[in-house]
Amino acid sequence: MNIQWYPGHMTKTKRLIEENIKLVDIVIELVDARAPFSTKNPDIDKFAHNKMRIILLNKADLADPQITDKWVKWYTSTNVKVVPVTSTSGKGIKEVIKVAEDMLKERIEKDKARGRIYRPIRAMIVGIPNVGKSTFINSLVGKGSTKTGDKPGVTKGKQWVKIKRGFELLDMPGILWPKFEDQAVAIKLAYLGSINDAILDTRELALNFIAHSRDFFEEALVNRYKLDNINEMTDYDILLQIGKNRGLLATKGEIDENRTAKIIIDEFRSSKLGKLTLEIPK
Repeated sequence: MNIQWYPGHMTKTKRLIEENIKLVDIVIELVDARAPFSTKNPDIDKFAHNKMRIILLNKADLADPQITDKWVKWYTSTNVKVVPVTSTSGKGIKEVIKVAEDMLKERIEKDKARGRIYRPIRAMIVGIPNVGKSTFINSLVGKGSTKTGDKPGVTKGKQWVKIKRGFELLDMPGILWPKFEDQAVAIKLAYLGSINDAILDTRELALNFIAHSRDFFEEALVNRYKLDNINEMTDYDILLQIGKNRGLLATKGEIDENRTAKIIIDEFRSSKLGKLTLEIPK
């Protein structure tokens, strides 16, 4: 399975980030807590190499909390500020502003000494599509200030959002990198909904997910779909068995493989298989 997806508007977004990064003091990058490595855009490191950084492990409520703790320790060991957050409930949101203010404390004190009492902290919000940037900002502001959605690419252009006196955010559209050198990364992005579903072979994606599940969280797969003797089954056998157990029949009584595949991917995304993480830090 080969996945490549880089719509034309992302080239424009890349230019927007490069042109506007000089306007901010700090860069806040959201990644998905279920795949903190694969959802981290390597281009952001290039754009923001001379800026203070915070990594937010968003959608932490959907991830395995023990593995999330490992990711926090891993990032911390590399001297990166990291905060797990759940934007939909607001958990961890307030800590983000506190961390940003602490990081810029010295600059704020110098400004006050020079008589510059009000100079807002300006932060740029970046991340790949569908990682939850708009939901994060809405939770931070406390009202529906930006559009949100479950499809990649809802935010179309840059927009400034005032959080409170002294703190402003520059929200940027989601951006991927031009070519996925590692298809394992691309496939994880597809599991999470960060790739446009319209370009994907859902059946093949589900078979890949089943194989991944057997290596990382087989018990969750077995429990959710009431599978027996899984060690004696191929990935394709499992797909058919899930379809059979759910009564997903097509014409002539055959299993509707595409519909079954879509259910498997949708149920992972909505955490119906449980709190699962796709990767662990090395």
